[in-house]
Amino acid sequence: MIPRPGEFGHDTWENDVWRTIGDVSSWAPLSADPERGLVYIPTNAPTIDYYGGHRPGDGLYGDSVIALDVKTGARVWHYQMVKHDIWNYDTPAAPIVMDVNHGGRRVPAVFQATKQGLLFSFNRETGEPLWPIEMRPVPPSDVPGEKLSPVQPVPTKPAPYSLLGRTEDMLIDYTPEVRRLALEEARRIDALAPYFAPPTYQGNPEGKGPVHNCPGGAGGVNIPGPPAADPVTGVIFITSTNNCFRLMVVPGTLHDSPEQVGRTVSRWTSNHTATYPSPRSPLPNSPLQGLPSIFKGPLGSISAIDLNTGEYLWTIPHGDMSQTQQDAFRDNPLLKGMKIDTNLGRPGQAAMGVTKSLLLATGQTADNKPNLFAIDKKTGRRLAAVEVPSLGQYGVMTYMHQGKQYVVLSVSGGFVALALP
Repeated sequence: MIPRPGEFGHDTWENDVWRTIGDVSSWAPLSADPERGLVYIPTNAPTIDYYGGHRPGDGLYGDSVIALDVKTGARVWHYQMVKHDIWNYDTPAAPIVMDVNHGGRRVPAVFQATKQGLLFSFNRETGEPLWPIEMRPVPPSDVPGEKLSPVQPVPTKPAPYSLLGRTEDMLIDYTPEVRRLALEEARRIDALAPYFAPPTYQGNPEGKGPVHNCPGGAGGVNIPGPPAADPVTGVIFITSTNNCFRLMVVPGTLHDSPEQVGRTVSRWTSNHTATYPSPRSPLPNSPLQGLPSIFKGPLGSISAIDLNTGEYLWTIPHGDMSQTQQDAFRDNPLLKGMKIDTNLGRPGQAAMGVTKSLLLATGQTADNKPNLFAIDKKTGRRLAAVEVPSLGQYGVMTYMHQGKQYVVLSVSGGFVALALP
């Protein structure tokens, strides 16, 4: 996957580091277009997460979608969605292959959902974006030896399905006093941060603590909850988490151990042992205690996007926030007498599947029981819920056998199979 001398993209690996760097692989499942003889490969980031000073350059073909000719293996087109990834933004889901109506004609398309809260849309034959993709400036790194790309790609359509970074206008504002306290809390725990905020490092001269990276490496779309799509209407269903990581790197020698078999040590590496306050919930001594977040929006969501137009049809919470949390939210004295929807859903992603008439999605109800929900594809309205022994992951399968329809969830350690009468 890493281009050698003479191959396209070799110049994106500076200082001949192509000789020593690895770990770019087909991370999520592949997709294919049998009619055109193309296979679409989503890739992860090069070694290592959170530090890339030893691999200067954009680093093709990390964090990319690559279309290959299935007969020859030749690259037909590619698009890199993260340049010089140090955010653990590996591509987490299979590309969705689907035809849509675009610009007055039927277009063969492929859509790639990402951890960074963005959906990338391409003509799957040519690789041309369906809507323009802007190269937006992002912050530089202060880590010695690190050199980031000054820009990162952000599609102009569809709109992001997760909050990008954390800014003051994203703070909750149920009342002016609530907004003031949320801003105070955000400043106290350093929760405000731009999109693509890079890690800082232990011992930095400003004494900065870990930097909020939002969405974090477990935010947006992630491995357990890939998108589902309706190829008849051209609608995609995306389950997403509004998540942040707090990133700081430490000297690589801190992780030396007698068990280590290699001799090469990274100058900097992730501080996996550190624990930091969550940017989601106010700390216990805050007047905002009981509120699920100091930022707007659901904790987890399911969105329907019409990919003929790039517009959202609806967004609903992923499952139900627990009744205990909803009660604490409603009973906060700052919200007395206010009518507020207390169901902000759950963090994490739903397992989903699409039928001709329904969206099937897993989630927990307010009593914390796992369920399979039947959702109206056009409106997002929950039509029914069936309690299941365990929450599913990765997807929902349905099939007919001897005149009966079955629905199967993949769960830890096996499967849950349901059937209609």
